[in-house]
Order: sequence, then C-alpha cells, then structure tokens
Amino acid sequence: MEIKVNFLDNLRLEAKFDDFTVIADQPIRYKGDGSAPSPFDYFLASSALCAAYFVKVYCKARDIPTDNIRLSQNNIVDPEDRYNQIFRINVELPEDLSDKDRTGILRAIDRCTVKKVVQTGPDFQIEAVESLDEDAQALLTVNPDDATRTLIEGKDRPLEDTIATMTGILEDLGMKIEVSSWRNIVPHVWSLHIRDAASPMCFTNGKGATKESALCSALGEFIERLSCNFFYNDQFFGEEIANSEFVHYPNEKWFKPGPNDALPAEILDEHTRAIYNPDGELGASNLIDTNSGRVDRGICSLPFVRRSDGETVYFPSNLIENLFLSNGMSAGNTLAEAEVQCLSEIFERAVKKYIIEQEIVLPDVPEDVLARYPEIVEGIKALEAQGFPVLVKDASLGGEFPVMCVTLMNPRTGGVFASFGAHPSFHVALERSLTELLQGRSFEGLNDVPPPTFNSMEVSEPNNFVEHFIDSTGVISWRFFSAAADYEFVDWDFSGTTDEEAETLFGILAEQGKEVYVAVHDQLGAPACRILVPDFSEVYPVEDLIWDNTNKALDYREDILNLHRLSDDELSALVERLEDSQIDNYTDIITLIGIEFDENTVWGQLTVLELKLLVFLALGRLEEAAELVDMFLQYNDNTVERGLFYRAMNAVLEIALDEELALDDYRYNLTRMYGEATMAEVIGAVEGTVRFPGLTPTNMQLEGLDKHLRLIDSYKKLHAARARLAGISGDKS
Repeated sequence: MEIKVNFLDNLRLEAKFDDFTVIADQPIRYKGDGSAPSPFDYFLASSALCAAYFVKVYCKARDIPTDNIRLSQNNIVDPEDRYNQIFRINVELPEDLSDKDRTGILRAIDRCTVKKVVQTGPDFQIEAVESLDEDAQALLTVNPDDATRTLIEGKDRPLEDTIATMTGILEDLGMKIEVSSWRNIVPHVWSLHIRDAASPMCFTNGKGATKESALCSALGEFIERLSCNFFYNDQFFGEEIANSEFVHYPNEKWFKPGPNDALPAEILDEHTRAIYNPDGELGASNLIDTNSGRVDRGICSLPFVRRSDGETVYFPSNLIENLFLSNGMSAGNTLAEAEVQCLSEIFERAVKKYIIEQEIVLPDVPEDVLARYPEIVEGIKALEAQGFPVLVKDASLGGEFPVMCVTLMNPRTGGVFASFGAHPSFHVALERSLTELLQGRSFEGLNDVPPPTFNSMEVSEPNNFVEHFIDSTGVISWRFFSAAADYEFVDWDFSGTTDEEAETLFGILAEQGKEVYVAVHDQLGAPACRILVPDFSEVYPVEDLIWDNTNKALDYREDILNLHRLSDDELSALVERLEDSQIDNYTDIITLIGIEFDENTVWGQLTVLELKLLVFLALGRLEEAAELVDMFLQYNDNTVERGLFYRAMNAVLEIALDEELALDDYRYNLTRMYGEATMAEVIGAVEGTVRFPGLTPTNMQLEGLDKHLRLIDSYKKLHAARARLAGISGDKS
C-alpha cells in the first residue's frame, strides 16, 4: 500500500492512503501542538487494534457476542535500551465462555498481522529518489537475464519476462501499481492483491504455485481488465469522455434506433437476436450506453469476429456489461495463450454452473493420480492438518470438458466451498482449483462460506450462480457429497502447444453447437481478447436487459447529482419516478447511478429509501417522510451516527405531526440526548430551512467526488493511449 505524507504546520503530518487521511502530531512537551497522536502512538495502537480485529472475526464466525470482552495492551520498555520492548496484550473474557473458545480467541490474537510482521522484522530500505511517482513502480520491476528465467506449463514465455513486459506497459500508461497484500497460508499456494495506487478501485487478485506465477496472474488480469474496460463497467465516464470522438474504443460504432424503439438492423446477428430478443420485447432504449449516457448518439456497439465464418458482428457495449461481467476476458504473452486462458475460464464457469444447478455428483480423483502432483498433495495435506477436510473431484463430466474441482469442508461452521479450475492440462486445472480456493483468503476467511442444502430451488436460483461467480461463496447441494457419482473418473488430457490447445477448446464449443465471437485488444502492447459465447458464458440472465439494466442510471443520474439545485416540481417528479420504478428501497445510490462516492460519507451509504426520505422532507411531505424514517430505523444498515440522526428525526416528526405536542417542550432534552449540531440539522430539515442534511452538493461535473474522479483519471490514461494509437483527437458533441 502506498502512503503519501504531507508536511503541515509545526510538527503536524498528514498521511493519505486509499480514501483515508490520518493526522499525526507530537505532545507539547516535544514542541508539538498535542493535536493528534504521535506516529509511534499510532504504531502501538495498530497492534492492539489488529489483535482486537482477530478476536472480532473469531467471535463473529461463532455468534459469540463481544459486549463483555475487553482487550488492552501495554508496552514495557527496557530501561537500558528503549528499542527493546515487550508488548503485553491482555484480554478479559466472560466467565461463561467455554475453554475451547477461550483457547480459540488466544490463538486468533496470536495470528495478528501486525504482531507477525514485527516479529519477523521488516526490512526498511531508505533512499532518496528523483520522483516518488516513478519509484512506486520499482517494487514490481525485474530485469530478467538468462540465469533467472522460469517457464511454467501453460505459459509461452518465462515468468520474469512476463512480469517485465506487463509492468512496462502499466508504467507507460502512467499507472503506479502497488502490491497491497501477499498470502501463502499453505505450501505451494500463493495469492496477492495489486491495485492502482492513484485509483485503488482498479485492482486485481493473482494466484499461483509460486510468488512469481501469482504476480504474473495478477498483472495479466490487470492488463486484461484494462484492455476490456472492466474496471469501469457500469461507471459514468464523465462529460469529457462522453463527448469524445469515441467512448470505449476507436473502432466502436453508434447506431440509431429504428421506428418505435426497434433494434437497429446493424447490431447483433440472427443467432444472437434469437437469444437476446426471443419475444421481440427488447428495445433500442434498453441498449443505450450506461458509461456515456449519450442517448442522442444511439447505441454504442463493439465489433466481434464470428469464429464460424470470420464475419464482423457488432455487440452493444450495454449488453456486454450487463450480462457477461468479467467472464471471457484474458491477456497473455501470445494471443493463443490469452485465448486458452479465456476459454478455460468460460468452461470453468459454465460447467460449474451446470454441476451446481443440476446437483451433479462428481467422481473422486484416485490417490494414485493425485500422487503424480506432490506439491498439490502437500498443499491439500496442510489444509487438512488445519482441520479442513478436502475433496478432489474430476469435473470433466466424463472427459468432455477440461475442468477440475477442489472442495473444502469447514467442520467448525458447517460451511463448504467448492472451487473449480480449468485448463487443457489436467495438472494446471487441478492447481488452479486449489489456488482459487485460497486466493486472498486466511483461515479465518474460510469461516464465511455457507453450509450446503437439500433445497434445490435455493441452489438453482440465478443469484446463487452470481455469488459463485464473484467469490465462490454461493450455496451447493448436499447431494454433491454423495458417494454415488453420476460420472466415471476420466484421466483426461487436452494439452499441447497453446495454438493446439486454443483450437481444441474452440472445437469443444463447436461440438456443443455454440457460436463464438472474439474481439482482440492488443493496443496496449500485450495480446488480450474478449470471447462471447451466447447462451453459454453469460453470468446474469438475459431478462436483465429489460428488467434490471444498468442504464436505468440514465433516468436518475443527472437529477440526483444536481439534487440541491432542483425545484420542488423537479423533486416531486424525481421521487415519483423512484416510487413507480419498483427499484428496491435498499439499492444503494452508488449502484443505481454508476458513481463512486466515498463510503465514509452520507452519499457513500445513501440508499433509494433514504434519498426518497430526504426529498419528502425537502418538499414538506412529513407524513411520507415519517413512514420512511421508521423503515430506515428497522431495516437499514448504516453508520451509528446516521442511525442516531434518524432516531432524533423520528422523535421530531412524531412531535410535528401531533397537534397536541409542541417542539419547544422537548427541544432541551432532545438536545441533551442527540447534541446541538444534530438537532439543528434535524429541526432544520423538518421545518424546511435545511435541505438534504449530510449530502454535500455536487453536479454532473462530479464536483467534490474525488473517488470517482480518480477512477475517471485512470480511464483517461487508457483512453488517451488508444486515441494516440488511432491518431484521434478532439470532441464529438
């Protein structure tokens, strides 16, 4: 994680990281102003807070209340050497807590990350650099030579060359990548999290059997998501990009709707229209680009090559972002390598969905077959030594698909976690299943997986697959664990050169009767591709194009961003549209309009329900506001501060709506309860003198929305690079 420090007045310092700012000072006795803790005080607090975090995680996983648990830390300083210190952490536990949980909590504290880093002894490298921005890339820079080249199965170039190439691409784009975490909780299973230091929302996770392979995985995913614009899916690009010559890619085309909202003839083909518009209900308005919101330009469409005959077919960008998410994207050292990775993931997810929804029982991989891969066996044994039984399954469905499955059981919570991996090589597919299982996870994180069920409807529910797609934490059937397998084990192998593997995987899809569409993005300097397999690789149901399309943001985005400038008539129209829309009251505004607000602000926690509530207050419609305040207090998951604000609001509205009560009779004690600042805002909102308390004004230029502006700045680097390569400049308004 990159932490930038600014020097303030006197001895005060400001550290900035992610969306947070921390101020440090020194006590007055050390010539400071005593306005904030010292840097060393923060260091001491970090270990105590980290220990408390691990206690909380342990207790939360077991439904143990923490109300009566207290923790403290004292640092005992050696009088002969002040750098030699003992950190004594004491934890007070309730008397009725079992001995097992007492031991478990102490062991949880012992896993404190701060403690482990201090005990290991971090290596501080202190040096002067010409530019902090350029030096941020140095952690990822390698200079490969003939003596240090590692070639692994499935990759066309050594890992060191791949790391050097991909970090160079990102550096040329002006993106500073930082490694924010590494995990290696069992042998031969590594994972890490990398992100853009300037825009942490642009991040990827990598996994592999070694640190280098995990880093390649993360960097490859970062390049793939840049190349396919996935980091910016559903997000508003801002007016500058929206008015540019192109929005997504220089080769995009915009097509005007036909009469009566008919689909333009130029988009899709006969095969895909039958899939995405079977009943003729899909309208052109359903496919307007969410990112630009340029209704006047028509439907932004991207070219894909149809594999069966080489013809170009234009897919609306809206359709892709709504249905496919990141499925079917990859980058590689060569196009064939990228295609193999891309197709492998498509098979992994499609087969996984089929197995879970159909409650298929998979065959076990025989012990003698597993023994061929001693490093994988070692990792599995390490998991089982921690108390997690592991099942290794052949998910090829009788040798038809190159897919494997590793399933973990958690006897402590009753949860199970089925991880799938795919690749033409049996070995690589198995390795990916195991590394995917533990990607970014600690042992405590394995307590969050849900238990299996015999409820077939719960398993086949569409959102369950979405949960499996996002982080594999969906529900699976108890039938999956039956000893009576539906298929025989097959010791399959589809491997060859990457070109041969790509052709083999494309061939499997052809045998399945699937049409395949491919877009190649190599403008950044690394081959990347996006592959669509309609009626096979979608993540969300096709119906979402009509009933839950992200471009509903266009109906609300401008009004919500200009909320403080709307007249009463405009506010009434906005709230009526929200009421009539059937949008869930607990949908957050971030999701609704595609704007990233700071989560630590009222905007960042704002839901449709609270927005309507605040509009009703601004309009003086107090009875409707009171009804929503009651709903907010019953069901809304917001900050403690905001909850108290609405408790005060609830009391004031009760008084205001009761003709026999007078606010002045209660003002004194309400103020004692909730504070002057809160009561001033609450009373002002009810009386109409304060509008939208807690929401700072913004506009379509995104004034004050630093988090979203950083995301747009990230996209502008990518957009500018594409424009330079295409020789394009200027606006199109």
